[in-house]
Amino acid sequence: MTAPAGPHGIVLVDKPAGWTSHDVVGRCRRLLGTKKVGHAGTLDPMATGLLILGAGQGTRLLTHLVGLGKTYSATIRLGQATTTDDAEGEALGEATAATGLTDEQLEAALDALRGDIAQVPSAVSAIKVDGQRAYARVRAGEDVQLDARPVTISRFDVLARREDGPFCDLDVVVDCSSGTYIRALARDLGAVLGVGGHLTALRRTHIGPFSVEEAATVPPRGHDDVSLPLQGLGEAAGRTLPTLVLDEAAATDLGHGKRPRVPAVVTRMGAAGIGAGADALVAALDGEGRLVAVAAVEQSGHLRPVLVIPPGART
Repeated sequence: MTAPAGPHGIVLVDKPAGWTSHDVVGRCRRLLGTKKVGHAGTLDPMATGLLILGAGQGTRLLTHLVGLGKTYSATIRLGQATTTDDAEGEALGEATAATGLTDEQLEAALDALRGDIAQVPSAVSAIKVDGQRAYARVRAGEDVQLDARPVTISRFDVLARREDGPFCDLDVVVDCSSGTYIRALARDLGAVLGVGGHLTALRRTHIGPFSVEEAATVPPRGHDDVSLPLQGLGEAAGRTLPTLVLDEAAATDLGHGKRPRVPAVVTRMGAAGIGAGADALVAALDGEGRLVAVAAVEQSGHLRPVLVIPPGART
């Protein structure tokens, strides 16, 4: 297997407001000098914060990163619902005074939206309906009704509260499963309280173990001499999966699609790190810490390759 030319790795980017995720990908393609750049989950243009990009063979690793849990900081305005569930939409009806809410009322409403819940995504989401994005159907004047889907909200807490006319603005922090829509949380919080609500600010601070504090700022156009820091595939995979360090023979076999036995004493996370269930996934590294493959540990004690990285692309 021959690795394509170009950089291979993971890039953490702090997306600026006003940019689409596609804008960021396009800019990073130019900066990295490769067309093979993808992302592990979008952010709306109004949102800022962490995007995980993959370059070269890193795009294949994104499949194993996209489902990681996420943390957001956000501002929710209570007292007004909008057509898009955020500040970019049109107001729905008259504003409702939300300044008289007690702490007990607010906490009860927040608690109703914590844990395992069924969430109806915003109608202007990027979910496809019969092959077309939901937001495109809404813009065309269609009445889009999306099905509820299970999500997990492990934290939904208020950090600060301000009153502005009839409105009550809440600065919140949310820990949630992949696929959660924070706009929908804002909408549903307002609905539970009976005052309406929408999102006015959103920042993604964490995706799994990755933090926005590690992320690079994308330089503006015209500054193409700036290099973006690439995180090696071995390092990135090792932050989300248990790791196995292979000897040369096992690395060669796995790289050729064979099923070598799991080495006896080579896991960096301890034996407990790879024992959770049948066919648990691991990051299989060579002696230099480069990613050889993402592999499943079979009950037979063999490694089954799931994603193999060509030798020339291992980082």
